[in-house]
Amino acid sequence: QVQLVESGGGLVQAGGSLRLSCAASGRTFGYEAMGWFRQAPGHEREFVATVSWSGGYYADSVKGRFTISRDIAKNTVYLQMNSLLPEDTAVYYCAAGCRRRAISTCQSADFNSWGQGTQVTVSS
Repeated sequence: QVQLVESGGGLVQAGGSLRLSCAASGRTFGYEAMGWFRQAPGHEREFVATVSWSGGYYADSVKGRFTISRDIAKNTVYLQMNSLLPEDTAVYYCAAGCRRRAISTCQSADFNSWGQGTQVTVSS
């Protein structure tokens, strides 16, 4: 049984930083992309970032502030979030399993495994 467990969320002031982690168990994702999505109250889930062996890809809203990385040996993906804004407040979800060659084309439906989410709250 595949499990993705997120950690690292919390409350931070605007301009601050947080680092999210997502540890996968039950299978390894090898060359498949892993990524992060988020959902704010009253909004649909949106793409944040994804990473594969070829590198990372980011939503325009977080480019230059967030960095996604991956430790294949630990089957873990990270999201370093700097210069946080109140509009970054959301539940952040880890996802894994996109097999598209171009990770920029990975959509939510392409990921076959999801975590339960971790809350990130940025105060102004």
